[in-house]
Amino acid sequence: MTRIGLLSDTHAYWDDKYLSYFDSCDEIWHAGDIGSLEVARKLDAFRPLRAVYGNIDGQDIRKIYPQINRFMVDGTDVLIKHIGGYPGNYDSSIRGTLFVSPPKLFISGHSHILKVKYDKTLGMLHINPGAAGLSGFHKVRTMVRFSIDKGEFKDLEVIELAG
Repeated sequence: MTRIGLLSDTHAYWDDKYLSYFDSCDEIWHAGDIGSLEVARKLDAFRPLRAVYGNIDGQDIRKIYPQINRFMVDGTDVLIKHIGGYPGNYDSSIRGTLFVSPPKLFISGHSHILKVKYDKTLGMLHINPGAAGLSGFHKVRTMVRFSIDKGEFKDLEVIELAG
C-alpha cells in the first residue's frame, strides 16, 4: 500500500501544514503551478516528490519536472498533467492520450477547484486537489490524501487549509 499526499497550485507559497498533513504519506505529488524551486525542494526533502510543471512555472522548474508525468504505483497507472480538464470536458492537449490509453488515475490542477470524479466512459478516477496556495480566486485552500493498494483507491480525504 502506498499513501499519497496530493496538492496543486501552490504558486510559490509555503505552508508548514503541508508537512504535518503529509507526515503519514509515502510520496507527495504536485499537479503543477509549483511557483518556485524552493517549494519543490522542501516537499522533496520531506518525501519523494512526483510533479509536473504548470503554466506559471518558469524554466528552472520546467528543466526538472515534465509537462506530463505517467508512472505506475502499486499496480496503478497514473497520469498527471497540470491543465487537463475533467470528465466530460478534458483539455484538448490531453484528450487524445486519455481516450487512446486511459490511465487508472488521472490528476490535474489549474482550475483551483477541488474535484474527485469517476469517469465511467474511460474507467478511470479523476482528481483535482484544488489549490494549496494563496494566489487565485479560490476561497478555500485544499489538498487531498489517499492510498493506493494493489490498484485500489482507499481512504481518500479532502484537507481544507485554514488561513
